[in-house]
Amino acid sequence: MEFFRIRKDIPFMRYALFLNAISFITFLAAIFFLWSKGLNLSIEFTGGTVLEVKYSQAADLEKIRSAIGDLGYSDVNVQNFGSSKDVMIRLPLIKNTDGSIMSSSDQSQSLMTALTKLDDSVKLQRVEFVGPQVGEELLYGGIKALIFVILGIVVYLSVRFEWKFAISGIVANLHDVIIILGFFAFFQWEFSLSVLAATLAVLGYSVNESVVIFDRIRENFRRFRKLETPQIIDSAITGTISRTIITHGSTQMMVLAMLIFGGASLHYFAVALTIGILFGIYSSVFVAAAIAMWLGVKRDDLLKIDVKKDNDNLRDDDPNFGAKV
Repeated sequence: MEFFRIRKDIPFMRYALFLNAISFITFLAAIFFLWSKGLNLSIEFTGGTVLEVKYSQAADLEKIRSAIGDLGYSDVNVQNFGSSKDVMIRLPLIKNTDGSIMSSSDQSQSLMTALTKLDDSVKLQRVEFVGPQVGEELLYGGIKALIFVILGIVVYLSVRFEWKFAISGIVANLHDVIIILGFFAFFQWEFSLSVLAATLAVLGYSVNESVVIFDRIRENFRRFRKLETPQIIDSAITGTISRTIITHGSTQMMVLAMLIFGGASLHYFAVALTIGILFGIYSSVFVAAAIAMWLGVKRDDLLKIDVKKDNDNLRDDDPNFGAKV
């Protein structure tokens, strides 16, 4: 389905070097922030205590945060879940004066004492402790999942297309992932399991866009024998613009709905998806396609047909000469 069709090909590859230079600078900046600031890992990775409390009326989250801050906590996540009366509180690990880690029971007891002073209707629903060892296992498990996804994408693109497309596709996908992580490092947004899930989703989403463009490039190599590779790529990208706008536009509308109405629990998940979708479009058009062009992708790489033999039966003045596959 197409809402519109552009009749004249847009010369995307004419600006590929300039746009990839900007992309490379952004990529280096993201790596710098990851190295200098690091990720603000949630207690799911670092360990801590999760508490669920219930009020008889809508909870005042700002007062709760203030009361918890008075206990000496500087990094606390307080959010509603289910309803405005239910509150989830995530407390990081803290140490006692003797250097030992405070137990979850001690943390929950001191917290409930402070919250009861604000509103005696508060009731503790659940306490869950996440140890640092479990958090470390989750972190390494997430890294392994990311590596396996990357390897799977490389194998898939190599089998379906050609190794030059596999390299360009994975570079573009890593470009998206690193930039997402760079945003979270620069702004020190909390990096949780939901954000990790969003990052993995962006990998699959971005490679899908790359596959669509790569498939159109292969199709154009069949259709246009006399066009150069940059012109083939320009035609492929121009021909998929309508599809890109429909697909990414509708997806982004859903993600924005989560971002605006999903509350604190879905906020950073939606932020990661928004960044990934926007940069996924950019990388598929200007990074993946351009790298494939610079690696020297050509018609013979994608079509294993002997075109010379196929054209031997045509006269030089035949209008189909040079166009038949």
